[in-house]
Amino acid sequence: MTSIGTGYDLSATTYSPDGRVFQVEYAQKAVENSGTAIGLRVKDGVVLGVEKLVISKMLEPGSNRRIHSVDRHIGLATAGFMADGSQILNWARKEAREYKSFYSNPISTRVLCDRLSGFVQMYTLYASIRPFGCSALLAGVDRKVPQLFCIEPSGVSWGYFGCSIGKGKQAARTEIEKLNLSQMTCREAVIAIAKIIYAGHDEVKDKEFELELSWVCEESKYEHAIVPKDLRLQAEKLAQAALEEEDESDEEDEMQGDT
Repeated sequence: MTSIGTGYDLSATTYSPDGRVFQVEYAQKAVENSGTAIGLRVKDGVVLGVEKLVISKMLEPGSNRRIHSVDRHIGLATAGFMADGSQILNWARKEAREYKSFYSNPISTRVLCDRLSGFVQMYTLYASIRPFGCSALLAGVDRKVPQLFCIEPSGVSWGYFGCSIGKGKQAARTEIEKLNLSQMTCREAVIAIAKIIYAGHDEVKDKEFELELSWVCEESKYEHAIVPKDLRLQAEKLAQAALEEEDESDEEDEMQGDT
């Protein structure tokens, strides 16, 4: 059995002798090279946060967003290739539009997740196309019930209370597991996401980043909306203060160790 893709990674339709599809695994690696995206499902709604890496100082602030609205009550956050994420977003909007036109009701987050997962999985079945190098977090509120799903490049989707994708997903997941999400409000979740993203960002190795935050909750009238600027700035300020406090604590520990 081989653990490398030599000879078996030329097409998404080729299995290796140990049952792996390397093209799909390579697509997942593309996601892991992207900034971290986090979704939290709390008692009064859902919050999305993305660490959008700024690849050039010449870029206009707020451009090339990674969080978008699919329908009035559903938001989508992506990690991975931005162009692939745009195609997934366009398909999601098409499904939402056609569902509403046919049934005269907004599409539920779960139904949209199922349809979007099928679309992504279709791109792993044919030799003439490649898998999407992108994962997506789908967040919405259906009849005042929060929903959060993650769709992977393989087309597999999972329902979550808290989820992270991108390069810092493991560290973020560890911090998410410490949170009491069932008792947390959306405002508290915004601050928690900011702290997790700032703590996981490596200022030496990584580029500068913009923090994108959105939510679907009672405060937004159960519509997907960008988190108000004053709350975002407050969350960033608290995250930076927590990071500085942690650095000072580490320095004190080192000094005590030396003595």
